[in-house]
Formats: sequence, structure tokens, C-alpha cells
Amino acid sequence: MAPILIEHGPDLLIVQGDTSSALGGALAAASASVPVAHVEAGLRTHDPSLPWPEEEYRTAIDAIAELLFAPTEVSAANLKAEKVPGEIHVTGNTAVDAVLDAIALLPLPSAVRGMVPRIVVTCHRRESWREGLESIAAAIGDLAAEGIARFEVVLHPNIHVAEHMWRMLIDRPGVTLIDPLSHLELLKLMRDADLVLSDSGGIQEEAPALGLPLLVLRDNTERPEGIAAGCARLIGTDRNRIVAEVRSLLSDRAGLADMSRPSFPYGDGRAAQRISSIIQGWFEQKALTRLLA
Repeated sequence: MAPILIEHGPDLLIVQGDTSSALGGALAAASASVPVAHVEAGLRTHDPSLPWPEEEYRTAIDAIAELLFAPTEVSAANLKAEKVPGEIHVTGNTAVDAVLDAIALLPLPSAVRGMVPRIVVTCHRRESWREGLESIAAAIGDLAAEGIARFEVVLHPNIHVAEHMWRMLIDRPGVTLIDPLSHLELLKLMRDADLVLSDSGGIQEEAPALGLPLLVLRDNTERPEGIAAGCARLIGTDRNRIVAEVRSLLSDRAGLADMSRPSFPYGDGRAAQRISSIIQGWFEQKALTRLLA
């Protein structure tokens, strides 16, 4: 990245999220004196080990970004508490833009629901490797054996993660293992389900917009807004707790209905428009400053 940035001399580098590639791009931009804009800034658990290494990656990006696009007021407050030097803007999350655009492309759902609830499961967090994945798979096996629901487990491309699910659930009645899906395919699967169990950050943003109740398979989350809004619950990876929470929610029709109302704690689907407008204004201000210098 650094040689490319030095050669082409862009006026701004935009990075999104908290992956290693986002951090690498931001560090390369800093070394080439290229300003950085961070989309999805300010997400925090305030625990460097949960999630690891993403918590430290996003904190490092925010420390050097000139423009910080926080999805929510909570994220913006995190940035202000850290006294980051860049401009902070609350824009909503572009993931909500993407899910609303994608839903419009899907065929209408069937009006007929099955008698047995459908539960979609995804899991991949590094902190859940080994014991966490084993516990999640065991809980799914317990619940499937009861016939409480049909489970559709979407396998992760990471072979380490997928191996646990294959080994523990391949022959379980009531459990279907599904190869990795495209974004649109996954959204369709989720939209037609009754409940989702996941440790994914993206699904924490998407499920409320779909009106899909979510049980978060993590001990901590950098997206507390969904929990506060009542459309998600944080339940961790303990086998017994997962079983108890699923049983409780499926038996609580009123509670399940409350969680099934579409909600938008992470934005209204216009984040991209706001980000584009802010960047345009930033360029215009830079040009005016140069003109007046």
C-alpha cells in the first residue's frame, strides 16, 4: 500500500471496519502523509482481548484518522472520551444501507410459516475458538435432540471453525450444515428464519433491520445499541446458558414478538449519503484554506 500511495498521491484514503487490511491501509497512509477517513469508527468493548485483535486494530486506526464516521452516538462518545484528534461525525452504519438495498432484491417471503421454528446459526470469533466453538456446537446438538427447532448452521470459510461444526453436528437430526453463503443468500436465509444465534458484528447490525430476534454468542460486544433496543440479547458461549436462553425465548411468544419488530439502532440506511456529503465538504474546506493561504 505505501508505495502505491506514494506513487499516486491520493488526497484521502478511506478504510472501513477493523480488519488487518484496514489497519494496514491506515498505517500505510500515515507513512505516506495521506489523510485517513475511517468508516465505522468508535466501536469499543474496552477490552483488548474481546474481540482480539479487532479492538486494538480499530483503536489504532481511530488514533490517526482525520475523518471519523461513527455509526452511533455511543461510538462517537467513545471517540470523544479518547480525545482523538480527527473530526467526529455520526452517520449511521453503511451495513444498514447495504442490507436495505439487498432486501429490495429478494423475492417476497412465503406467507406460510412452518410449525417448527427455524434457527440460523453462525459463529467464527477468534476468542471462541476451541472451547467456545465446542460449547456452541454442543448446545445446538442438545436443542436439536429435543426437537425444539430446526437449525441451519452456516459454515465459516475458515476451516478451523467449520471443522468443529462438521465433527459435532454432521449426523444430528434437525441440523443442516450449509456451505458459506453470499451476502444476499445469507440475508434471505435470515429473513425467512424465526431466530438467529451469532457472534458476528455484521449480523448484529443486520438482524434488527430484518426484524429477526438475535441471541449474541459473545460475552461482550462493541455494538451495545441492539441490546439496549431490546432486539438482541447477549448470552455468551456457555452450553447450558445457550440451551436455557433458546428454550426461554421460544416459549415466550410475547417476548419473541417484541424482538421481531424491525428496528434501526445502527442507522436509517442513509449513512453513505452522509459520508459522501461530509467528505465533499471536507475537500471544499481544504481547497478554500489553500486559496486563502
